[in-house]
Amino acid sequence: MRVLVAPDKFAGTLTAVEAAEAIAEGWRRRAPDDELDLAPMADGGPGFVDVLHTALGGEVHVVTVTAVHGERVPATVLRVGDTAYVESAQACGLHLVEDLEAGGVEVASTTGVGELVAAAVDGGATRVVVGLGGSATNDGGAGLLAALGATSDGVLVEGPAGFGHLTTVDLAPARERVAGVELVLASDVDNPLTGLFGATKTYGPQKGVREERIAEIDAALERFAVATDRRLSLEKGAGAAGGLGYGLLCLGARREPGIALVVDAVRLAERAAAADLVVTGEGAFDFSSRSGKVPYGVAEVAAAALRPCVALAGQVLVGSREMRALGVESAYSMVDLVGEERSFADPAGALADLAARVARTWSRPASE
Repeated sequence: MRVLVAPDKFAGTLTAVEAAEAIAEGWRRRAPDDELDLAPMADGGPGFVDVLHTALGGEVHVVTVTAVHGERVPATVLRVGDTAYVESAQACGLHLVEDLEAGGVEVASTTGVGELVAAAVDGGATRVVVGLGGSATNDGGAGLLAALGATSDGVLVEGPAGFGHLTTVDLAPARERVAGVELVLASDVDNPLTGLFGATKTYGPQKGVREERIAEIDAALERFAVATDRRLSLEKGAGAAGGLGYGLLCLGARREPGIALVVDAVRLAERAAAADLVVTGEGAFDFSSRSGKVPYGVAEVAAAALRPCVALAGQVLVGSREMRALGVESAYSMVDLVGEERSFADPAGALADLAARVARTWSRPASE
């Protein structure tokens, strides 16, 4: 049997590459004669560059950038031909913040993402793809714009807390910095920058924003939008990564679905057509997986190739009806098999054990 293994990361425990390898290890234990094709996946968030490097090769350049609260951290630019890929989470990700409850999002900046884009442009890239997702910021991309040269009568590099007296922003220097470069924001988030479905209201709470602070922070972003280009703040994707999408739109970027971009880059449709079964996975498989997440994207590709798709996950939080609505034949849970404690203590081993169990059901002898 030919099996395409195309999981996302298992957030907080395994990268997509590690998850694919764990699934393969367990599957081979049960079905050693099966031919496995490993295609780790991402949707633009954490792991984006790692997955593309695995699939496309290219050169990885390490740069040091400014993280959310001014500390310096290493990040990477992947160069493949004239295209550079950068991952916003490396510079402003949730993993860089120790205490989300401390309210640090109000002074968190996307400066480091701008520095990554600058490094890509300085390196000669004529196309820069920025993967968005997993951010700990909510500054509308102000820090990114400042890092590329934008100026203001307010403060752009201290999060929305710096927008209190802001009235004007000069984007011309930043736009000049990226002139002639095609910018792409890779994200499946279609929220606007502000309002009921904006960045602050929708994603602020998971970044530590308290309910009583949402309206004031949203008003600060509205002030920033009025000073830059309010029309763009209403565009789909402007609210991605705490408004980082908006900052990129202000520079003329176009939005592409992150999962679709990765599907194309790794030639997933071609590889699915050559397989008998497609296996995907993520940490928590729930109905939000429909919103541009990897399992749904992989299942769509499998369906187009008329191949069955199954999912392995840390937890499965949907029933069989919802599962099939997502295009997945069956989903299997690590927690149900080995318990929550082992799933977190030994995620690779637990996932391998789950894969071996699933192979017993889905693999078939060559004679069949």
